[in-house]
Amino acid sequence: MSGAARERHVLARRIDVVVIGAGHAGLAMSRYLSQHAIDHVVLERGEIANSWRRERWDSLRLLTPNWQSRLPGYRYEGVDPDGYMAMPEVIEFIDGYARFISAPVQNRTTVFSVRAREDRYDVISDRGRWNCRAVVIASGAHGMPNVPALATALPASVRSLTTKEYRNPSQLDDRGVLVVGASASGVQLADEIHRSGRAVTLAVGEHIRMPRVYRGLDIQWWLDACGILDERYDEVDDIVRARRVPSPQLIGTAQRAMLDLNGLTERGVAIVGRLVGIRDGRAQFSGSLRNHCAMADLKLERMLDRIDAWVEANGKGPQVGTPERFVPTHVEDAPPLSLDFARGHIGTVLWATGSRPDYSWLHVPAFDHKGRLRHDGGIVDVPGLYVLGLTFMRRRKSSFIHGAEDDARELSTHLANYLRGGMEAPSFVQRRLSA
Repeated sequence: MSGAARERHVLARRIDVVVIGAGHAGLAMSRYLSQHAIDHVVLERGEIANSWRRERWDSLRLLTPNWQSRLPGYRYEGVDPDGYMAMPEVIEFIDGYARFISAPVQNRTTVFSVRAREDRYDVISDRGRWNCRAVVIASGAHGMPNVPALATALPASVRSLTTKEYRNPSQLDDRGVLVVGASASGVQLADEIHRSGRAVTLAVGEHIRMPRVYRGLDIQWWLDACGILDERYDEVDDIVRARRVPSPQLIGTAQRAMLDLNGLTERGVAIVGRLVGIRDGRAQFSGSLRNHCAMADLKLERMLDRIDAWVEANGKGPQVGTPERFVPTHVEDAPPLSLDFARGHIGTVLWATGSRPDYSWLHVPAFDHKGRLRHDGGIVDVPGLYVLGLTFMRRRKSSFIHGAEDDARELSTHLANYLRGGMEAPSFVQRRLSA
């Protein structure tokens, strides 16, 4: 055993619970653990709200309006409830919450190993070791960018950049940019980079088209009022599929503007199908663009129908605007199926292809054959282990800031009962096993 390892062994601290991650989810759990009088510590690899500080582009704003920003016992109290927080405001909001609840956060503490030892866990970090009865993983759903393997075939002259690395257009040279992925991040960055004067091509696969405002109210108000955001993971037919649905095409602006493929096309962004290959200096695109757009339009219609039905059933018609429908997504007759990087003057490929959690430090038998963490609504398939903040973890709103409150409350109650000896390991149904 090395000297450092022996020191960590000697300085091991015994505690009930270790929470890994001091973002909004970890802090929400800390609040409830304190209410349960459970001794705990929150370990953060950087600073509070670290991913908001270090892994977001400069112009990013929340997709949810300020009035929706809330955590247990705490909510937005500013002068612009219908606005959308910029990154400094998000950081201050989460920082303020940590001060409000006096969270026991230890900053700049990187966890590099969690192992089960009989009925306890060893949590090893670069600042010591904790021995605890339970662990809550609140390190987020976006630890590692999902860059497809075909990226290795990019020509040497083309720069590869992820959304975690991108900050603003000044990072880019003057050549064109291929943005891969058309969820919220992809459409926002395609728009921003195009406005900077660069030619932009957007590769589009499955996506969720959504208006910013419908019948005079923010779409998030409707999703909340109609109960869509509160739909539970155990109420849907295919939770694995539901957890893979891309984020909606939304942007937060003072004008409450809608941003979709039609708007990007009108501004001059070139729209192509899903990127399926790179060969001999050429990008190859799927011929499914029209089908993807038609499906997004159909889902939009269904959502608006559901909202209209809720308005009618609840007698809200006189209080809101009239129903409206949106022009179908325009797709040119023969979208390009390939792009020569050299002739297209492409200098950068920006991967807006999502991300996944990083559990390389978690050494417990809690993964399925695809390497996904097995959990039932955040209760991991190992006693005393919990996870927070994942997409559609317990509800559709689980990954949003305001979604942490209900999830943390329920999981903290389960955890408290577990510590008292009242809970066994969860019984799993195969369809719920998901990362």
